Amino acid sequence: MPISTLPLWLAGALPLQVAAQVLPPAAPADTSQLRQHLVALVGTPEPRNYQHLPSLNQAARYIEQQLQAAGAQPVRQPYDVQGNTYYNVIGRFGPATGPQLVVGAHYDVCGEQPGADDNGTGVAALLELARLLGRQPTLPYGIELVAYTLEEPPFFRTPQMGSYVHAKALHDAGVPVRGMVALEMLGYYDDRKGSQDYPFGPLKWVYGGRGNYVTVAQKFGNGQFGRQFARRYKGLATLPVRRFKAPAWLPGIDFSDHLNYWQFGYPAVLLTDTAFYRNKHYHQPTDTLARLDMRRLALAVDALLATLLRG
Repeated sequence: MPISTLPLWLAGALPLQVAAQVLPPAAPADTSQLRQHLVALVGTPEPRNYQHLPSLNQAARYIEQQLQAAGAQPVRQPYDVQGNTYYNVIGRFGPATGPQLVVGAHYDVCGEQPGADDNGTGVAALLELARLLGRQPTLPYGIELVAYTLEEPPFFRTPQMGSYVHAKALHDAGVPVRGMVALEMLGYYDDRKGSQDYPFGPLKWVYGGRGNYVTVAQKFGNGQFGRQFARRYKGLATLPVRRFKAPAWLPGIDFSDHLNYWQFGYPAVLLTDTAFYRNKHYHQPTDTLARLDMRRLALAVDALLATLLRG
């Protein structure tokens, strides 16, 4: 997740309606599986950034293998940047026809650091979601899981982002898209008072000072998909959830890969632990597996699966 000068909280949150709590489906997310994925991602010989292509490709192969093991037929989406070939890795579940829902997470890191939370946790969540989707007898619609490359600088906000390549391909092919969910940093939690930062002090009185929640962020005018996803996710989750909306022009609301789906007219939301407003190891060598909360990462995946299965 690239850093931005203005936060997605700047516009505040909309009033929330109380939703009935519904238990997530059976076969919840497995913390040992999540840990396995994270170990594989942070354990490449060199950090998985665009300058270390062998390590980046090692991560892509691991993702491909896990999608196949989950029951998908993985597809590589190659494209060339600065004389090198980079890959998105795609796995599909459910009906092949009709509107598709996209869930994506980038697997590259920024600079020379392991990127356990940014964005190992997003990819681990994606792969555990794949395993759980593969066990469902039927799905209400097609779900396309995508692991993106080149989300981080120097490619952020350029057509070289893997998510831009994927969104453009869907648009050019005329594929109907129900919506998109970007998984971006989902594993860092802190229950201490004052552990959650905000750009303006008073926002702490609105959202709380403990970094113990996951956030669903979206822009104003995101349509029925965004409203429904945020409402259902909050209602189905067994960990605290905050919902945020802001104008599309506000820097910070588009912190991750979902921004490229907006560019092509698709509704999209961001699911995140709020990045550097909580995790002070963001983009640092100290962004390690040991600092992550596997239990709450699993709960975030449980709520995501339950939300997707609602149709």
